[in-house]
Amino acid sequence: MTNCPKCKSDNIVKNGNIHNGKQGFLCKKCGRRFVENPSKKIISQETEDVIDRLLRERIPLAGIARAVGVSERWLHNYVNEKYKNIPKKADVKKKSKGRLTPECDELRSFVDNKGNKVLIWLEKDRDTGEIVGVHIGSRDKAGAKGLRDSLPPVYRQCAVCHTDFREAYNSVFPSERHRAVGKETGQTSHIERFNNTLRQRVSRLVRKTLSFSKKIENHIGAIWYFIHHYNASLG
Repeated sequence: MTNCPKCKSDNIVKNGNIHNGKQGFLCKKCGRRFVENPSKKIISQETEDVIDRLLRERIPLAGIARAVGVSERWLHNYVNEKYKNIPKKADVKKKSKGRLTPECDELRSFVDNKGNKVLIWLEKDRDTGEIVGVHIGSRDKAGAKGLRDSLPPVYRQCAVCHTDFREAYNSVFPSERHRAVGKETGQTSHIERFNNTLRQRVSRLVRKTLSFSKKIENHIGAIWYFIHHYNASLG
C-alpha cells in the first residue's frame, strides 16, 4: 500500500503520470503529489545544515558528498549558489574614532592551476581579533588598494596599519597611517597566525592541495564564507 511521504496517510488516489512515465499519486488528506521510489532525492534542511558546517572545515567537496550521501553534481550547484550570494564585505562591530591598530598580511593561493597565482590581502584588528578588510586579486598596487578600499571608513581615517615591507603598501597607505615592520618585531603576528588558521580550515588553500578552486568566484566565496563565520564566532 502506497502512503503519502508527507503525512503518511493511505488516502491516496492515482494522479496521472510524470514526464518519465512513472505513475503519479495524490494524497487527498494533505494534497501532496508524489511518485513511488522517486529517482530524484530530496535533500533535507538538516543535511544542508551539516553541509554548511562542513564547508568551514578542511574537507574537499568530494569528501563532503561522500560523507552526507549527496551527489557531487548537486553539491557543486548548492555551493555555487551559496558562494554567489555571500556578502563580500566584512561585518565588524561599530568603532568610535580613536586609536585602532590593525595588522596586514598577504596569503598566496591559486585558481585552476598553480601558474595562476591569486593573492589574498587581509587586515585584522589586533584588539578585537576581527578581520576588517579583505581583497582577493593581484599582487601589485591594485591589490593593496583593493584591501584599503575594503576597510570600514573609521579604519581608513584613524587606524595605523602594521605591514611587511611590500612596496605596494607604501604606494597606497598614507605614511601617517602605515608602519612597515619585520616579522621579528611581532607586530604582525596576529594576522600571520590567522593566515595559518585559514590554510588549515579552507581545503582549497592547503599547500599542495588537490582541492584547489576551479573558478575565481568560488575561490572568493569560500574565503568570505569562512571569514564571516570567524568574525561571528568572536562574539
